[in-house]
Amino acid sequence: MIAGSAAAASAGLSASTVFLSLLVPALVLYYIYFKISRRHMIELAEKIPGPEGLPLIGNTLLLLGSSDSPKWRAHRKLIAPTFHLNVLKSFIDLFNANSRTVVERMRKEGDKEFDCHDYMSECTVEILLETAMGVSKSTQDRSGYEYAMAVMKMCDILHLRHTKVWLRPDWLFNLTKYGKDQIRLLEIIHGLTKKVIARKKQEYKSGKRNILHDTEQSSNAKTAKITSVEGLSFGQAAGLKDDLDVDDNDVGEKKRQAFLDLLMEAGQNGSVLTDEEVKEQVDTIMFEGHDTTAAASSFFLSVMGCHPDIQEKVIQELDEIFGDSDRPATFQDTLEMKYLERCLMETLRMYPPVPVIARTINTDLKLGNYTIPAGATVIVTTFKMHRQPHIYPNPEVFNPDNFLPEKTANRHYYAFVPFSAGPRSCVGRKYAMLKLKIILSTIMRNFRVKSDIKESDFRLQADIILKRAEGFKIRLVPRKRAATTA
Repeated sequence: MIAGSAAAASAGLSASTVFLSLLVPALVLYYIYFKISRRHMIELAEKIPGPEGLPLIGNTLLLLGSSDSPKWRAHRKLIAPTFHLNVLKSFIDLFNANSRTVVERMRKEGDKEFDCHDYMSECTVEILLETAMGVSKSTQDRSGYEYAMAVMKMCDILHLRHTKVWLRPDWLFNLTKYGKDQIRLLEIIHGLTKKVIARKKQEYKSGKRNILHDTEQSSNAKTAKITSVEGLSFGQAAGLKDDLDVDDNDVGEKKRQAFLDLLMEAGQNGSVLTDEEVKEQVDTIMFEGHDTTAAASSFFLSVMGCHPDIQEKVIQELDEIFGDSDRPATFQDTLEMKYLERCLMETLRMYPPVPVIARTINTDLKLGNYTIPAGATVIVTTFKMHRQPHIYPNPEVFNPDNFLPEKTANRHYYAFVPFSAGPRSCVGRKYAMLKLKIILSTIMRNFRVKSDIKESDFRLQADIILKRAEGFKIRLVPRKRAATTA
């Protein structure tokens, strides 16, 4: 019996020895290959000052990879027209309707403290479903709310996996409670997008198309010019054009379709988009289009509650625009919201929803005395960049005057990048700014915001999306707007 046990143990030990004798050389060979294939990158990276590296692991400067997406340009060119300003104007009525809905929902909170982020998140999901996906509110049931909550919980799990190293291996993570929660949450998230795509496919097969038309008077369409507001036009410095600033003549009726309708057309024969790529694009726009604007609007309301003097100026401006009327906002109204826009810009400066962005270097880049090698991934900390004192004096102080025309005129375009910048900037930034202005102006026309927490006491949580760790707690006081005098 003892001899049998010894033989079994010896066989097990022998198998382990063989496995290790194969594994160790394989790891060594892979490490050598990794170093040789990235020799140029590593040589340049080692010259850049940084923390002392750990054996084998190294430091962040040596975590060099490469990224290539040959499909990106074609997809960007396809999608960009759905966010053209003429298309966005057709969403004004939907923005207004959903803004009024969230006002009535928030009114039920009375004067007690509550977390406004839940309301903002549900509102932005419902707007996305109606505008980008063409899903009628009457058919949404509670799927928008469930989706918003699932995304928030998924962000928590992703943040946890990022900070807890032992949760990174999939096989180990899948054994934990978080792994089971993730499966359930992804079923909700992907279930909604699958349902939306299936419904749209059915409509497409039946010949139904969602062609968009301006809600502004068509008689003025040819002569109306979109002017920049206080040196800015929907988050972009005046005078700079990109793929969202296509000439009106380039966006004809055929192109002026809702986001998902355009994807359906592109995916008909699979030559432009496959079914899987359509799903990926929908997942991306649903996530990026709702959580970022929910965070931005929640920070805005929180800051207004902390600065009643600034809030009064916003209210005064809105009263001058709307008087005592409850009429919905027009596109022209949003152009007149100059001070509100400055407050929104300052909110995005201090609390950018995406606090960190990354870019892959295509060619060796000389920066001072150092060279960043081609293929390296550079992390840009938007949060820190927006708080540089040589760009923004007293950067820790909320000051909407940072975005006065005379302040922005000579400021570098990349000094303010809440929507990223360059070719890979956020394709939906103008959509987001227009939506935010209508939602926030509607709320401010109905309430004064109060905060029991000082801005200096905000505890920020750098998740995938920047949030407040304690939640976005505010109180609302109904207000009666005074009629403007002639």
